[in-house]
Amino acid sequence: MLADLTSGAVEDARAREVELPFAELERRALSVPPAVDALAALAPADTVRIIAEVKRASPSRGDLADIPDPALQARLYEEGGAATISVLTEGRRFKGSLADLEAVRAAVSLPVLRKDFIATAYQVFEARAAGADLVLLIAAALDQPTLATLHELVIELGMTPLVETHDLDEVRRASEIGARLVGVNARDLTTFELDRDLFGRLVEHIPADAIKVAESAVKTPEDVLHYRNAGADVVLVGEALVTGDPVATLRDFLAVGSALGVSK
Repeated sequence: MLADLTSGAVEDARAREVELPFAELERRALSVPPAVDALAALAPADTVRIIAEVKRASPSRGDLADIPDPALQARLYEEGGAATISVLTEGRRFKGSLADLEAVRAAVSLPVLRKDFIATAYQVFEARAAGADLVLLIAAALDQPTLATLHELVIELGMTPLVETHDLDEVRRASEIGARLVGVNARDLTTFELDRDLFGRLVEHIPADAIKVAESAVKTPEDVLHYRNAGADVVLVGEALVTGDPVATLRDFLAVGSALGVSK
């Protein structure tokens, strides 16, 4: 599944490159306003930080929400207290687009993450040209040289890489390249099965100076508390926000992440 998603995303990017050559894309990427400092926005605090995701669909759940106006969705996230907005830009299975990211960037002041299956420099430049402040890099989809190269490119363009991991080897790979924002995805992208306890088993192996992000398997405030007590600085939430009241849900999640004790 992960290989198919990545190859499809790269194929779609190559089709876009026919319409927008790399040289012109690079010019656009270097002419947009500087990226927002996502590390500052997601820095460890007394309360959990939340990355709220604009997500219409997924391969595991199918259609989740129509979201005709991603900018409105993002403004609701900002109102609810999200620290960062994640935008799915993959079109085949997640029904997202770079236009969604551009709309969100224009609507909010928060950092914006391009969440996609990034495997080429062209896609990284696309992210910056569309106004992204962060770029997702999935370790399982990239060999180590490619991961290191794209990680460096994201930083060179002034953005923040979020390196997503799924096992101990990938956490170590993230550490090797000096990742400062490391996610652990409870969803195995090869099988799409969920393991909410995976973060807790891997968190001690994430470098102490890295911001630790728990991804997936978040439906209730108790799930947020579970991750917070396991040592998460940040929790990424998608489905629970697009299928319910985003403002009320975010406030409930943040209240649990700050009101109760945290044991790291």
